[in-house]
Parts: sequence; structure tokens; C-alpha cells
Amino acid sequence: MASGREIKTKIKSTQNMRKVTRALEMVSASKIRRAQDLMKASRPYARAMRKVIAHVAQASTDFTHPFLVEREQVKRVGFVVVSTDRGLCGGLNSNLFRRLLPAIREWQDKGVEIDVVAIGQKAVQFFRRLKGVNLLGSVTHLGEKPKVEQLVGVIKVAMDAYTDGKLDRLFLAYNDFVNTMTQKPTVDALLPLPLVASELAAHQASGESAYAGIKLEQTHDWDYIYEPDAGTVLGHVLNRYIESVVYQAALENLASEHAARMVAMKSASDNANKVIGELTLIYNKARQAAITQEISEIVGGASAV
Repeated sequence: MASGREIKTKIKSTQNMRKVTRALEMVSASKIRRAQDLMKASRPYARAMRKVIAHVAQASTDFTHPFLVEREQVKRVGFVVVSTDRGLCGGLNSNLFRRLLPAIREWQDKGVEIDVVAIGQKAVQFFRRLKGVNLLGSVTHLGEKPKVEQLVGVIKVAMDAYTDGKLDRLFLAYNDFVNTMTQKPTVDALLPLPLVASELAAHQASGESAYAGIKLEQTHDWDYIYEPDAGTVLGHVLNRYIESVVYQAALENLASEHAARMVAMKSASDNANKVIGELTLIYNKARQAAITQEISEIVGGASAV
């Protein structure tokens, strides 16, 4: 059995650790409300953009935007991965990567090359170590109030690669905020839009995604009158659409991060309390055994005299 001094040292270190976990729990609890407000405030815009894109996709225009064309032969696939910058949030990032890796392996088994755009420090660190994956671009440290301007650079890298034919598919991976206790790792299609249509319809039917809403199907033979021209208008609208979806994913992931960290730190604090209780019991038993031994030695010595 360990000595009383060693046990007291363990109790002290566990108490110090409990102070840290409690502080992190309280910080995340104070920030999660603001993160949820940001996330909920941007959802109407993201859904309104989907309605606009749905209407545009139904038009039969002479101009064909690259985002509306589904390429039959897939040679290269891109993933925009949204993760956290910091750890101590349970299995939030690892669950996302675990959800994403089978999809990547499935494409690689078909001989398709993989490009990744990483948002968040954890995604950058993970995909730098992953063999067979090309890190196309990255952005980190978005802060507690992410802005679209911070994401425009990496989004443009991915969109330009798709427009130039370097990417044939583009997917978005993030943690979908369901509630404080549940964050769902999600992989959604971004481009081409016909591929997005079937996924949106499935999400709408099941209610699984915060982005569920509109089916993108060409069912009518009509067109808009574009000013100045179809290419300029469609290019601008579709770019805003992609930006709004990625930005919404960043906000969903931020809310998920604070929720996961709050739950993880509460669990860590509870475990620390349990360990402290067990160590205190062991310490008391050891102290009692030492006292009993000393009394026995005193009694034995008195009897010998």
C-alpha cells in the first residue's frame, strides 16, 4: 500500500485537475449560448439561399454553369473539413474523422485522388499526417465569432479547382449541432448541384440535417431574364450559396465544440470527484492502520517492561 504522503500528493494533484476541468466547463457553458445564437441567426439566410438555388436550377438556360454539370468520370474528389482549433472536447473531432475516413478510402479504392481543404487546427494536423491525401488549403483560429471573410480564401481555392476541372466532386464534412448532448458528424455534397439535390431530399425526409430543405430538380421549361448576363448572375449567386453553406457549417461546428467540451469537462470533473473520494478512503485506511500499529507497539513495549 502506498504511504500516506504519496496518497495525499495524488489527492492534491487530482483536486488541481478538477479545478481546471470545472473552469473549462463553466467557460464553455457561458459561450455555448452565444454560439447557438449565431448559428440560429444564420440558418434563415442559408435556407433562403437554397430556395434561390432551387429556383435557378429549375430554369432551362442556354448558359450552363460548371456547378450545375455532373461529370460522369470522377478522377479527383475534394473535401472541405470543418474541425475545432482546440482540444478537450471529447470525441468531437475524432468522431468526424472516423466518419470521413471510410468515404475517403472508398474513393481511393476506385483510383480517385483526394484533395482536402481544412478549416480548424485539428483538421490541419490530422490530414498532414494522413498519407494519400493532398492538403489543398487551410484556415485556422476563426475565433468565437467566425466571419465569412475568413473563409472566402479556402472556399475560393476549392471552387476554382472545381471550375477548372481539377475536382469532379466536392463534399463538406462538419459536426451538425442537434442539441447540447448530441453532435452528429455529417458529410454533405457541395458540388455538383444535381448530386446535392438527392441528398437534400433525403435530409428533408428524415430531418437529419440543419441544411435540409429544398430539392433541386429541373422540372420546368422556363428561364429568367438575366441582367447583365446569365454567366455573371449565376456565378455570383452560386458563389454566395457555397459560402453560406460553408459558413453555416463553421457555426454549427462552433456550437458543437462548446457543447461537447462542456459535457466532456463535466464528466471529467465527476470522475475527479470519484477518484478523490476513493483516494481519501484509502488514505484514511492507511492512516488508521498506522495508528493501530503504533498503539500495538506501545502496548507491546509497556508489557515487556
